[in-house]
Amino acid sequence: MPQTLRSTISAQMAQGVAGARDLWRVLRHRGPSQFQFWFIALLIGIAAGFAALFFRKGITAFQAWVYGAEDVNFLHSFAQDMPWHWVVIIPTLGGLVVGLILHRFTPDARVRSVADVIEGAALGNGRVETRAGLASACASFITLSTGGSTGREGPVVHMAGVISTWVSNRIQADGITGRDLLGCAVAAAVSASFNAPIAGALFALEVVLRHFAVHAFAPIVIASVAGTVINRLEYGDVTEFDLVTPGALQFYVELPAFLMLGLICGLVAVVLMRSIFFAEQIGSALQDKLGLPRWLRPAAAGLLLGVMAVWFPHIIGVGYETTVLALTGALVLHQTILLAMVKTAAVAITMGGRMGGGVFSPSLMVGALTGLAFGLIATRVLPDISGTHTLYAFAGMGAVAAAVLGAPISTTLIVFELTGDWQIGLAVMVAVSMSTALASRIVDRSFFLTQLERRNIHCAAGPQAYLLSMLRAGAVMRPLGDPRCPSAEDCAELIDQGLCIRASASLEAAMPIFDRAELAYLPVLTEDPTSENSPNLIGALFHIDSLKAYNRALAAAAAEEHS
Repeated sequence: MPQTLRSTISAQMAQGVAGARDLWRVLRHRGPSQFQFWFIALLIGIAAGFAALFFRKGITAFQAWVYGAEDVNFLHSFAQDMPWHWVVIIPTLGGLVVGLILHRFTPDARVRSVADVIEGAALGNGRVETRAGLASACASFITLSTGGSTGREGPVVHMAGVISTWVSNRIQADGITGRDLLGCAVAAAVSASFNAPIAGALFALEVVLRHFAVHAFAPIVIASVAGTVINRLEYGDVTEFDLVTPGALQFYVELPAFLMLGLICGLVAVVLMRSIFFAEQIGSALQDKLGLPRWLRPAAAGLLLGVMAVWFPHIIGVGYETTVLALTGALVLHQTILLAMVKTAAVAITMGGRMGGGVFSPSLMVGALTGLAFGLIATRVLPDISGTHTLYAFAGMGAVAAAVLGAPISTTLIVFELTGDWQIGLAVMVAVSMSTALASRIVDRSFFLTQLERRNIHCAAGPQAYLLSMLRAGAVMRPLGDPRCPSAEDCAELIDQGLCIRASASLEAAMPIFDRAELAYLPVLTEDPTSENSPNLIGALFHIDSLKAYNRALAAAAAEEHS
């Protein structure tokens, strides 16, 4: 054997031995704690899976009792034969109960949902509000059981966040661990709700954590699988929509049609999202103008929904039956357009009325109707080069939902797992890519992130946009008496000019003052300078210290995302 070859083999063997030693050292020192963490992730996945299962079963049972339906999957067929006054009374009473719950147990009478979970992951070290979260789950349960036109995934995701928050608080988890546990809970809840383990894991990473760090992948997958097992123990290994294959795609020739469908679905998704925000604004304005108690607002929304449901019972609940009708092509063109418009209005009224629920299931229904309408037109205009119109319904369902959630990857997989048909992948992917690309330019990336932006919480642009709001002046300042801190006399001159900041204020508030006044430092006070009590000077916040703190926070966020 040549000397060069022997040297190469020896070097490779030495590297292999060194790698094995390093692996053993890692397993010996970090293995037990890592396996312990995975065990906690498994327990959280089981708990979140059962929570999602019980929530779904509870809605089914209560909804069947309220409406007298033998099968709530075909609820609107039962509702259309009910006396009209009961169709109106049921959602009105449901809204009244929701209003009383939110008024009593939340500070702002607002239902917590996915946006609040994203906020908790970004700004709350993986924690969400517990008391308000449980109240929101109860409110959403009543809403979905009594005719609210929303979905169950929003409340389920926040319920999972409450579970992970309880665990994180008990084990005193740091920010990284808390966020990972939150991702585990969300993945399990989504998987248990839709029997979609792959999409559940990716939803947690793509939507909630908003990164694909390797260290978070294994525990999230474990929790997601646990949630799926719980779902399948109850419902079996079946898809959410039991449908026949929609037909083959006429490759190449038909792709431009799906590109066009994606753009239309992006616009439809924007209309759906902005309708909800518009209804929220109108509801708040009317509430203030009429002096309506906040606990009556959901009841007023329920009354409007009941009146609509007299003529359009399709809007009641998540809309499973109507979605199936769209996916099987059982609707004509004018029905699809009309029902898409009515459903959009119903979702806006439900959420603008603060009744609770999620937007994923409604976006699936609106997307399926939009896709079917497009497919009916396309196949009539060009029948010789078109596939079946139901294929467009599938693509539209994924395209609108992906644009609303701002999650093209996980939504595409959810559509696959909901239907069990992987042959429509190309059509769905093309439509989803175009819809999300368009909608994300018009809104702040997604419905949830736009909700946060409207609350002045800047998560859409990433950590660089919100990290400054997490850093407090009191934690970064140089205290009075420090040799590097300016004298009280120098600070007093700036205070007299109004150039100062409270210790509880964030660096997000301090940075514009630094830029505007071109100062090296700002005096830090214990109280608001405009209050009647005299503020006490406790230190000085330097511009350079603020930048250093921000840089450290950015580095820590980047390290977490790439670990």
